[in-house]
Amino acid sequence: MSDRVSNIAVLGATGSIGQSALAVIAASAGRLRPIALSAHSRTGLLARQAADTGAAWVVATDPQAAQQQDWTILPAGTELLIGPDALETTVRRAEVDVVLAAIVGSAGLRSTWAALDAGKTVALANKETLVMAGPLVTALAARRGAKILPVDSEHSAVFQALQAGRREEVRRIILTASGGPFRNFSRAQMQHVTVADALAHPTWDMGPKITVDSATMMNKALEIIEARWLFGLEAEQIDVVVHPQSIVHSMVEYLDGSVIAQLSPPDMKLPIQYALTYPARTAGISPRMNWTQPQRLEFEPPDLERFPALTLGREAARAGGTTGAVLNAANEAAVAGFLQGELAFTDIVPACREVLEHHDFDPSPTLDELIRVDGWARKEIARWVCT
Repeated sequence: MSDRVSNIAVLGATGSIGQSALAVIAASAGRLRPIALSAHSRTGLLARQAADTGAAWVVATDPQAAQQQDWTILPAGTELLIGPDALETTVRRAEVDVVLAAIVGSAGLRSTWAALDAGKTVALANKETLVMAGPLVTALAARRGAKILPVDSEHSAVFQALQAGRREEVRRIILTASGGPFRNFSRAQMQHVTVADALAHPTWDMGPKITVDSATMMNKALEIIEARWLFGLEAEQIDVVVHPQSIVHSMVEYLDGSVIAQLSPPDMKLPIQYALTYPARTAGISPRMNWTQPQRLEFEPPDLERFPALTLGREAARAGGTTGAVLNAANEAAVAGFLQGELAFTDIVPACREVLEHHDFDPSPTLDELIRVDGWARKEIARWVCT
């Protein structure tokens, strides 16, 4: 790895991915520097992170939360910026080398777009960017000479396994899914799922939205769409297998039948570090496999009747156009309704399908059109929440 320090802008620094990224950076022996940090409403934690790291820029995207925060602990050389537009300005700065895009949901699209437009390397943890605007985003990166490096554990695994052969030799990729907390639930049992049940993930420690997505397997549906654009595959080349141990993070099958997999304990620091240091591999703080203990790795096909989100994801990956943006927005709004006790767990996916089937499909939307249908889908989900 080069001795040059790489300046990292951590967008979504107070979330689980952002906090893990800061731990990776702190353990890098000075090779990585957190030059900019952002958060939305968790401004207290953001201020403490800035004080600990000495970041040059701190962005609080929620003006109301920023106004109520005492920023006196910020280092003398740290500049405070407020509002969502400040993100786009910050990621374009010449001093920024890598942008870790870890803002959850569609809120992360514009800042990621700005980073790619500026020709930056983007370590992408915000899958919604590619779900919403995959063809536009990848085309922009190609025009600007920007790089997109995956941070999701599944897509990082595929990215690593793809280095074992040429792209034209790939038959398919297999994304692994833990199955979430309801892997063995019957459809009748799912009718009684509570918010607390859905947030009790068996292997991963994630934020509430992503944890609910794992429970419905909508996270895997969105990952199918993301992989479609990130790796330039057809929808039929992307499969999903349930793997409860979350040790095998994904696999690539080649034309000759060889299957290359990436294995590691379920901890996000490893894929984060790989994206921040690529193409180098360096010692880090991620936990290691313990090969002195017996290991059991199980794989089973997903039940599409109990987890219909997977079918929606494949349909959206195949159709392209506005479908990804509509599905993503509908799901974000439906999950929010569930977390607030206004929508049943088993209504999340049906609500998303209803909205998806009734939207005005556009096969070649602009970015503005994608943002418009995003807003439309959220309003449509509100009807489900209110009924």
